Amino acid sequence: MRIFRKSDDLMEFLRLNHVDGLKLGFVPTMGALHAGHISLVSRSMEQNELTICSIFVNPTQFNNPEDLAKYPVTIEKDIDMLEASGCQLLFLPDPSQIYPAGYQARHYDLGYLETILEGKYRPGHFQGVCQVVDRLLSIVNPDILYLGRKDYQQCMVIARMLTLTGRNITLDFVETMREPNGLAMSSRNVRLNESDRVRAIQIYRSLQWLKKNVKPGNLSPLKAEAVQQLTDHGFEVDYVEIASAESLSITEVWDGREPLVALAAAFCGPVRLIDNVTIS
Repeated sequence: MRIFRKSDDLMEFLRLNHVDGLKLGFVPTMGALHAGHISLVSRSMEQNELTICSIFVNPTQFNNPEDLAKYPVTIEKDIDMLEASGCQLLFLPDPSQIYPAGYQARHYDLGYLETILEGKYRPGHFQGVCQVVDRLLSIVNPDILYLGRKDYQQCMVIARMLTLTGRNITLDFVETMREPNGLAMSSRNVRLNESDRVRAIQIYRSLQWLKKNVKPGNLSPLKAEAVQQLTDHGFEVDYVEIASAESLSITEVWDGREPLVALAAAFCGPVRLIDNVTIS
């Protein structure tokens, strides 16, 4: 695997290889890699001649400085995992390569997407996500961008950003990878102690309960019950919501036909976890 730390070096390498007509897949990450990330790399390798992964802990998407300071960094392990996966290229920049001198942040018109769910509880988060992904795409210029569906709202935000910027890049959203017990794989899971790691499964169980029990009509009592389930298990709940799977607009009354997604965010001890399940 070839590692690039300078954006100019990477851009020149990719320019030369694009001249040869090689199709390029891109997997952006913040490191602390797990099998979910590797599933994105594997999907890219199946569909492209070249696959590049980036590792960059982006400071602009953290509205809480303590969260940034505690974000796990496991670079050597990450490199070993990527090499074992067969990934050909790794972009490992420092902040000056992503946000060079004179960089001016653009404001992205994300509409209601940054006022609900994660946008409500993490103000400014999605502007930071768009900033870093936009910059990475300007450097890598891939044919296909691979994202995990665990960050469902983020997938929709990046799709909106691509529309705003006019980038001709295909998006591939890959299903959430889970532990054998159902816990969604997340870089933040490494911060869970043994008892909290077991307790964290309840988020997925409550979402599955929603999926099993949803029916046409008023959804508020169902959501309230799911919140109570998590509270009873010791979680501090930010939200449990049911929304349109296509637009992410919050659904209060369901017609029984529109595809839905159930989403949750809650603190398990000091660690904030998110998850979602689709409801057909």
